[in-house]
Amino acid sequence: MTLNLSTYRDVLTSHAQATGLFGQVLGHEPISAPGSGLTAAFWVSRVGPVPNGSGLKSTTARLELMATLLEPADTEPADGVDVDMVGAVDALLAAYSGDFEPGGNVRMVDLLGAYGTPLSAAFGYTRFAGGTTYRAATLTIPLIINDVWGQVA
Repeated sequence: MTLNLSTYRDVLTSHAQATGLFGQVLGHEPISAPGSGLTAAFWVSRVGPVPNGSGLKSTTARLELMATLLEPADTEPADGVDVDMVGAVDALLAAYSGDFEPGGNVRMVDLLGAYGTPLSAAFGYTRFAGGTTYRAATLTIPLIINDVWGQVA
């Protein structure tokens, strides 16, 4: 098997689009300001083997995808920015915790961190060239994928 990023990223972006919460859903981390409204951007953070989840013939991988949710910090009403962000994070985390099926040979979303950082979100701010400040939530989405690399004895 191979590590087919397109399969997993496409499922994540399709699911985010289906929520109807985002004006834009990107399959890459933006390098310029995405504009107004809520934006979701998905990108790869890490990939590596899962030693205690692998067998003698093949290696299981941990693919850590990130999703950055962005909304201009000056959106009015100001009190609604965090409400929007937490609502969007909640919708995605609920889906990944419950009925989310990433397809392919994904064993699971590592909800509780059995093999590293768990499914989670951290909040902060980010600034793009031109001075636009965005409220940001960065989700860690760890996927455990069976039988990615064959082992030779």
